[in-house]
Amino acid sequence: MNAAELLSVFLILCGAFFFLAGTVGILRFPDAYTRLHALTKADTLGLGFVVLGLVVRAGPGLVMFKLALIWTLAAVASASIAHLIAEAAHRQGLRP
Repeated sequence: MNAAELLSVFLILCGAFFFLAGTVGILRFPDAYTRLHALTKADTLGLGFVVLGLVVRAGPGLVMFKLALIWTLAAVASASIAHLIAEAAHRQGLRP
């Protein structure tokens, strides 16, 4: 394995760690607000690391642009959905 492949594997494993941390956060945190916070932060970082690892493996070009676009859209969607879920929880009277 060359240095680029090792870096790619390392970044993808870092992403997997953040996905796992987000899953643990969902299971362990006490209320909906902290669970949402853990999930959105960990998933955004996890996907970012995975995308970086794939960009290192794919190299520059159209694939890199597509991967960056996927990460951007997923980050915007994650933040929007978390906000909507938190707002719905607040309207139902759930307290942090």
